[in-house]
Parts: sequence; C-alpha cells; structure tokens
Amino acid sequence: MKDIFSAGGETSSTAMEWAIGEMIKNPEITKRAQHEVRSIYNDKGNVDESRLHELKYLHAIIKETLRLHPSAPLLLTRECGQQCKINGYDIPAKVDIIVNAWAIGRDPKYWIEAEKFNPSRFLDSEIDYKGNNFEYIPFGAGRRICPGISTLFVLAVFGEPSQEVIELALAQLLFHFDWKLPGELKPQEFDMAENLGWTIRPKNDIQFIPIP
Repeated sequence: MKDIFSAGGETSSTAMEWAIGEMIKNPEITKRAQHEVRSIYNDKGNVDESRLHELKYLHAIIKETLRLHPSAPLLLTRECGQQCKINGYDIPAKVDIIVNAWAIGRDPKYWIEAEKFNPSRFLDSEIDYKGNNFEYIPFGAGRRICPGISTLFVLAVFGEPSQEVIELALAQLLFHFDWKLPGELKPQEFDMAENLGWTIRPKNDIQFIPIP
C-alpha cells in the first residue's frame, strides 16, 4: 500500500493509508461508502470527477480521517502577538506557540465519542478544512491556514494537485473492488497503531486484498 502512494508525497499517502485503514477496520462504513459510490456511478460504469460532489458520505470519511489522523500532529509554530492568559497560564509576547492538532481533534469536550471513527458526525455539518472551527484544524486555523491544503491530496498517479484527487482515488477503489484482509485476520484485530514523527504514519504497512 505504501509503495503505491509514496510518489504522491508523504502527507497524501498518509491520508490515504489512514482512510483505507479505518474503513477496513469498520466494514459497515466501507459498505455504506461502497453503496453510495456504486449507486451514483453505476450507470456510468466508472468513477470520474463529474459527480464527486454527490459523494457526501465519502467526503465525511475524509474529514473524519483528518480529525483523528491530521497530516501533521503539531502545527507550524506561531508567535504570540501580545501577552495573554490562557487557561490560567501567562503567555508572554513574542513566545513561539506549538498547537497540538492531534489532541484538539480528539478532545472529548468538543467531540462525542472522540476516539471513535464516525464519519456520520460530519454529515450535514458546516465544519470544514478552512480553519474557522477551532475544534477542527488539521491544516491550521484562521487567516494563516496552511497554504498547502490543496496539495495535501496530490497523488502522482493522477498527475495533478486537487482536493478532489483523494476522493477520486478512494471512490475508484470502492467502486471497482471489495476489500479483504489477508489470511484469517478479522477487522477488529486490525492494528491501527501509530508511528510517531513529524507526520503520524501507521506503524505497520496497511495490507488488503482487492477483489474485483
């Protein structure tokens, strides 16, 4: 799996790995996503960009993936503009602040069942990647949101940077294949341990068997 997507850049391949890993671990989510994709594209016989905007559940899967597995767990440092107090702590001016996006996305004060992979929480939700909702900042927040947001989803196999590319790739996999874990491995036994670093990758390569 890692070899297929490595050419698209580390953040892109990481996002793809986590999304597929979470779907493999949650077969009912996979079935719902497959039903959505196949219902919309069945008459065309293939997935293209024309109806990606109709894939509401798949879009929610990507949002939920980035909530639990942001491309960079610690955002770029920011300089505090003026002295302030946050949660009882005095923050001096000019000090560098590091924001833990990984912890924010799992904070039970803002998320029901914060550790659970539940894409439905984003259905009919206005929360998006733009950084205006501070409980969800996988790329940063406010006016200085990460300028590389669109390039996160680059996969070299498609040859063009676009936020739609990751949706297109997942939709094609869901449309054309069923997925099976190797051997007798059960979904609940699937290891989603994290390998800590500048980006958080799965500790073990994600392997699955595609069935046409």
